[in-house]
Amino acid sequence: MEEDRVGEAVRALCCWDNESPRVGIILGTGLGSATSRLETTARIPYADIPHFCQSTAVGHAGEWLCGRWRGTPVAVMSGRFHLYEGYSFEQIGRAIRVMHGLGVETLVVTNAAGGLSPDLRVGDLVVIEDHVNFAFCNPRRDPVVSGGGPCRSGTFYDRGLHRSALASAEGAGIRARSGVYIGVTGPNYETRAEYRFFRGLGDVVGMSTVPEATTAANLGMRVLGISTVTNVCDPDHLETTSGEEVAAAARNAADRVGAVIDGVLSGLS
Repeated sequence: MEEDRVGEAVRALCCWDNESPRVGIILGTGLGSATSRLETTARIPYADIPHFCQSTAVGHAGEWLCGRWRGTPVAVMSGRFHLYEGYSFEQIGRAIRVMHGLGVETLVVTNAAGGLSPDLRVGDLVVIEDHVNFAFCNPRRDPVVSGGGPCRSGTFYDRGLHRSALASAEGAGIRARSGVYIGVTGPNYETRAEYRFFRGLGDVVGMSTVPEATTAANLGMRVLGISTVTNVCDPDHLETTSGEEVAAAARNAADRVGAVIDGVLSGLS
């Protein structure tokens, strides 16, 4: 049973750190160094957490960190799981249900993404106001996981956290804007035709975030999403992109992402 798997993981993590986290943070591709701002009390490989998936993608450390960030007790995932790694929506969402079981009320989910809007540059941040789910799956399809019934309507992303992130970026002199994230399955990058299509729907495109944000919102958690633009998707001047290049661009922006999270957590204290 899924409830048993989640419960076992929660009990194991409580053995490493008995302080209940208020905020959960997921650091996407290449963003692991943002944890330099974290006062770490425990570092647990995913392999040591019962029923946890393993990160196999480039730029994902695969570690669960406990500690305090700006005085706030947090649980940090340095590395995530993706549909293209062979995991189901439900398996990816399990990490969020574990956070919820530990007491997390607010989720900050970050990612590396391709910039669709012509005015975006590599290194820019996009604070997610909403997403488009082109992964075409949802944990609400599983009555054991969701509890049954339709999900509430409206955006999954908290407007107050959204405003706080934009204000934090502005105060730190960081290029950031509001935008819509398009979530796809991957692992391939998009064709010219797909980029042209997606440009009419959103501002950035990536292969993650939708499972975590959807699961968290369905659990009643406040959600903040931040994308780092790691490549510019110009269908008329398309260039080859690799996972290594995306990870390198994200690493260069990790400190800026950390600064925005810093400002948001300061507002929660």
